[in-house]
Amino acid sequence: MLGHAWALEVPWLVPLAGLSLRMDPLAGFFLLLVGATAVPASIYAMGYTRRGLGAYPAFLLSMAVVPLAANVLTFLLAWEGMALASYALVLSAHDERDASRAAWIYAVMTHAGLACLLAGMLLMAGWTGSLRFADWSAAAAGLGAPARNAVFVLLALGFASKAGVMPLHVWLPVAHPAAPSHVSALMSGVMIKLGVMGLLRAGTDWLGVGPPWWGVALMLAGTASAVGGVLYAVVERDLKRLLAFSSIDNVGIILMGVGAGMVFHASGLGALAVLALVAALYHAANHAAFKALLFLAAGAVARGAGTRDLEALGGLAKRMPWTGAAFLLGSLAIAALPPLNGFVSEWLTFQVLLQTMRIPRLELSLVFALAIAGLALAAGLAVACFVRAFGIGFLALPRSDAAAQAREVGGAMRAAMVLLAALCLGLGLGPTVVLPHLGAVAAQRLGTGAPLPGPDAFTVTVSGDFATLSMPVIALALTFGLALPAVLLRIMGAPRNMRRYETWGCGRLLQTARMEYTAIAFASPVRRIFDFLYRPQTRLEVEAHPGSRFFVRRMAYGHSTRALAEDWLYAPVLGALRLGAARVRAIQSGRINLYLLYVLATLIVFLVLA
Repeated sequence: MLGHAWALEVPWLVPLAGLSLRMDPLAGFFLLLVGATAVPASIYAMGYTRRGLGAYPAFLLSMAVVPLAANVLTFLLAWEGMALASYALVLSAHDERDASRAAWIYAVMTHAGLACLLAGMLLMAGWTGSLRFADWSAAAAGLGAPARNAVFVLLALGFASKAGVMPLHVWLPVAHPAAPSHVSALMSGVMIKLGVMGLLRAGTDWLGVGPPWWGVALMLAGTASAVGGVLYAVVERDLKRLLAFSSIDNVGIILMGVGAGMVFHASGLGALAVLALVAALYHAANHAAFKALLFLAAGAVARGAGTRDLEALGGLAKRMPWTGAAFLLGSLAIAALPPLNGFVSEWLTFQVLLQTMRIPRLELSLVFALAIAGLALAAGLAVACFVRAFGIGFLALPRSDAAAQAREVGGAMRAAMVLLAALCLGLGLGPTVVLPHLGAVAAQRLGTGAPLPGPDAFTVTVSGDFATLSMPVIALALTFGLALPAVLLRIMGAPRNMRRYETWGCGRLLQTARMEYTAIAFASPVRRIFDFLYRPQTRLEVEAHPGSRFFVRRMAYGHSTRALAEDWLYAPVLGALRLGAARVRAIQSGRINLYLLYVLATLIVFLVLA
């Protein structure tokens, strides 16, 4: 990222093309994400678990090689190594419910994505006559539009599957919760970002400058993922599943920036293209920081309270103060509230999308308008989602004996959360330090000039005088605003003594956990508005007293949501596969004579064709 580059070739290590690694600014950025997330995650793991000691370093190594890979074989080996190591880590949590099912779904989806990548890369290698990515970039201009479009679609499907883009996201909400929490932090914070890296490589490097519809497709997929991910997150009860759906939301925001950059680049607006990629890269870094922090905090909750169910939590802020503070800071960051890092990158993304008037094409302006509306809706729902997650989980009274007996986690786990919290704060207060380096990465990728952060060390300026932002000033204003009432009360001579009393409960003297808002009740308005998406299923069981039906002995209420992608896309596909398998099974008679006849018929067909 500082301008240094190197290459490494070991011809004998990998068949056909040899091991080939190349460092460039984009590889440096993603390698920095791997390292900056792996260090606190590994510190956390020291106090969390001893499982997966062999797969964990293999997972880190393969993730570090993926951004550096310079030819097809090196890339595919590292990509598959990353998939297999993470599969083993998901499966290592064998005491977690549904871990085997989660690992199986993850394996199926990741290898379906690998099949698309393999097909696209082999096509590109066959048409260019080379397995080296640098040769693809040089030869891409000579390929016809149909060939480049076909390769882009295949590569985009493969990389989008790894990134968790809807509707290819079905593995993510089951695999991330099943994995150990430090592995979940790496999978969400880093691994899915390598899918974004692949989309960047394919759309701006390997295939040259593409048509605008490439960027439009990414923007639409990003908008659907941002809105859909946060809609499912806001109604989720399991804390880690909530965070997994939120990762889909944030990947969608990143893809909006990537897609906008590709559209601007194809339209000849180089400065705006660089700014859009800067916003995407900044949000990728920010998401790695605050999502890793939230996953580690969720793991601490599961360790300290014994459950991740929001309905069984409550009151953890007093019993687990370090974890509560870490989760609160991560919630503020992911909700894009200043002065933390999520605010800066989402603000930049908004400023990029608002400049659609620079493109004189109505259809593209409509896509940008849809993305702006989607980003605004996702941002508002994210605030509601994490008010719910923190408020229901950490405030008020415990809703179960496990929450009432929760204990703070050990020093290693707390230290890891403190490191990531400091990173969130630093990325939020220092955009003028970060943006020049991200601008250099984006400029090198697109071959144009890099934007400067602003006229001074404290202000970010976007597109001349289009917009400005000073995070230190915002932080000082917030600090002053929070401190001002206390100072005024002190000046006015207000008494400093304090009287403690029970919380007001509408005239009742005793507060109980049954009087609190529940997670289901908090999300009920959202569920009612978007019931066409959730397709909710409600269950109500009432057991009356034997003496009179007007007295209720027991009442049970259940409310579950369904996934449109699974019901409308994957269920029909699986049904067709099962039907086809049942039909094909008829030829498996178990008779050796019939099998020999199959062999003879196949041999005759091949001889005729030859």
